[in-house]
Amino acid sequence: MNDKNTLEGTTTVGITCKDGVVFASEQRATMGSLIAHKNTQKIFKIDNHIVATIAGSVGDAQSLMKYISAEVALYQLRNNIEMSIDSAATLTSNILHSSRFTPYYVQTLLGGVDAKGPKIYSIDPSGGLIPDDFIATGSGSVFAYGVLEDRYSDDLPVDEGINVAIRAIKSAMERDAYSGNGILVSVVKTDDGYNELTKEEIQERYNKI
Repeated sequence: MNDKNTLEGTTTVGITCKDGVVFASEQRATMGSLIAHKNTQKIFKIDNHIVATIAGSVGDAQSLMKYISAEVALYQLRNNIEMSIDSAATLTSNILHSSRFTPYYVQTLLGGVDAKGPKIYSIDPSGGLIPDDFIATGSGSVFAYGVLEDRYSDDLPVDEGINVAIRAIKSAMERDAYSGNGILVSVVKTDDGYNELTKEEIQERYNKI
C-alpha cells in the first residue's frame, strides 16, 4: 500500500463463491525497506452487501472509500433500495475516470452480493472496470494468484473460500517483502450479509493450512 510520500506494498484478494464473496488482505505498509505500519486497514465495508479493498496511495485510498460509502448511502436514502454491485462498481469507475488528470493512485477490488448473486470487480486507477471470479492486487499478487489459480472452483462455498483466501495471502506474505504482519478477512454471504472474521478465527484457520 503506497502513500505518494511514504508507503508502498500490499496484497489483497477477492473471491466469488456460490453463496457469497470473500475478501482478504495482509496488514503491512512500508516506506522503502522500512515497515512503517503493522496494522493497516485495507478492507472496507461500503454497505452491508458491498465490500472494497485498496492497494496504492494511503491518502487517495482512504479518500476514495469515504467518497464511495457516502454516494452509496445517498443513493439508498434517495431511492429506498440498495445499490447493486454493478452500479457501485460503475460509480467507482466513474469517480476514478473523472479524476484521471489528478488521479487517485489506487487499485481497488469491489464486490458483494445483490439480487443477481455474488460478484467482484477489479478497478484500476484510470477507472478500468473488469469483473472476474477471483482477483489479487498489489506487490504480492503474483504469489496469491498461484494459489487462487490452483484452488478456485465454480462451486466453492464461502467457508472453503475463506481458507483459499487465507492461503493466498499466506503465500504472498512468505515471498513478498512488502506483505506481512497479519491477515484480515471479510465476507458477504447471500443469507446474512457482511461479516468480519476475528483474529482468533483467522489464526485457527491459518494454523490448519
